[in-house]
Order: sequence, then C-alpha cells, then structure tokens
Amino acid sequence: MTEQPTCRRTLLQGAALAGVAGLGLTACSGGGTSSSAPTSPTELGAADQIPVGGAKLFRDDKVVVAQPSKGTYKGFSAVCTHAGCVVDNVEGTVISCPCHGSRFNALTGAVEQGPAASPLPEVAVRVQGGKLVAG
Repeated sequence: MTEQPTCRRTLLQGAALAGVAGLGLTACSGGGTSSSAPTSPTELGAADQIPVGGAKLFRDDKVVVAQPSKGTYKGFSAVCTHAGCVVDNVEGTVISCPCHGSRFNALTGAVEQGPAASPLPEVAVRVQGGKLVAG
C-alpha cells in the first residue's frame, strides 16, 4: 500500500488551528504575572495612609489594604482571580482589573463585576509600630 502525500490545504488548516488554540490559551494567561501576594512579612508603609472606609493598592507587593472601620485593617491579594493580572486601581471601595474589567469590593474582596467568579484571597495584615505588615 502506498501512502498518500499530505495535502497542502490539510497541513495549513492544521497549523492554523494549532496557532489559534495556542493564542486562546495565552490570551488569558495572566498578563505576564504569575506571583501572588506576599506570604512572608512585608512592610507596606504607614497605617495612617489607608482611609477609614476605603483602601489602598500596594501594586509592587500585590496587596490591597482596606480599613473598613477605624483601626481595623483587611488585606487582599491584588492578583485578579480571573486571569492572574495585577489590579491597577482602587477608587473608593472598588478594585479594578485592567485585563478583562473585573471589579472587586475593596472592603470584602467580593466580586462586583465579572468575568472573575471568585473573590480576592485574603492576605494577613497587621499594624506593627504604626506600619502595615502583610504576609
């Protein structure tokens, strides 16, 4: 039995499909970031820079810290649960992700707008000598 040579059209279609499949997988791969919030103690800065009823993004440390009530601090990972992008903005009590438009509640970490389906993970935050320490 002789083998039929591969048709050029079949070869090109297969290559195109493989390329599209590869692009689909990398398009939501996380915007170039893969590490999460700190797990070992990391000093973020002065505790008094967090407004009561508001929050602040510490982008380099991948942490958002909120102060829901005076003297109470809550930390959340700044890595979006949808595709792993680092959030880029905190306005009032809304955390925004630039990659696909997910929004989270800065006081609770809950999803307010998808495509993210899971809340931001909590990060331990404490005040030590007037400074916020995460991790």
